Amino acid sequence: MIHVQQLRKRFVQGGGLPGLPGLGALGAWGAAKARVVQAVDGVDFCAPDGRITGLLGPNGAGKTTTLRMIAALLVPDEGRITVDGIDVGQDPRAALARLGVLSDARGLYPRLTALENIVYYGRLHGMTAAAAAARAAHLARVLDMEPLLDRRTDGFSQGERMKTALARALVHNPPNIVLDEPTNGLDVLATRALREALRRLRDDEGKCIVFSTHIMQEVERLCDHVVVVAHGRTVADGTVAELTRRTGQPDFEEAFVRLAFAADAHPAAGSAP
Repeated sequence: MIHVQQLRKRFVQGGGLPGLPGLGALGAWGAAKARVVQAVDGVDFCAPDGRITGLLGPNGAGKTTTLRMIAALLVPDEGRITVDGIDVGQDPRAALARLGVLSDARGLYPRLTALENIVYYGRLHGMTAAAAAARAAHLARVLDMEPLLDRRTDGFSQGERMKTALARALVHNPPNIVLDEPTNGLDVLATRALREALRRLRDDEGKCIVFSTHIMQEVERLCDHVVVVAHGRTVADGTVAELTRRTGQPDFEEAFVRLAFAADAHPAAGSAP
């Protein structure tokens, strides 16, 4: 289970010149050009085991920043994240041992085979080479990628890279999986294969799965629970049926527009852009 409580994260963009000596007016100009961007401003949700939770929002809503904080890649300014009861801020290594993270950047080593990429990450997680290879063989069957194992990843299609990256994220058999817009750049067949793989991981292994997207169809076809994020904060959550019923819209896309772009979803006066 992944529990996110009132996360907040801000970034300073621009500026930087005041730190350099002797700039005078130029330094003051640099300070004036700097601005604070509130990327996440109160994201709050709970993702249970054996369910697929979708983090749905428009581009720039704070989805990727939220997932990076869950994966301990960014430190939140405020709020708390727990993974199976482990506080990510207090014990990130223990939390990450229970997480499999698939970011938008696949980051495969092109000179290694798919099997070598997977086993290497297993070794980083403390597995023996034999255990990592056995786990890779199991994942290859689950993800229908056995023909890829002995091929170098250089030249892989987007779908092949996605499968290899997902297997790599799962090699240590984590109970929780986090995916950042995993269908980006995938064709129809690769997208269908990914959906089927995630369903098997949920149904057969009881994984807690969280993934971010801005694609309505992915949410409707895959998610047990939906968290709608807009302007850096959670504005609604529930099943697809619950959200459409709440907004009085039979079409989920229309329901999402009502929720994400409603007047009360916009930043309050005086908040950071």
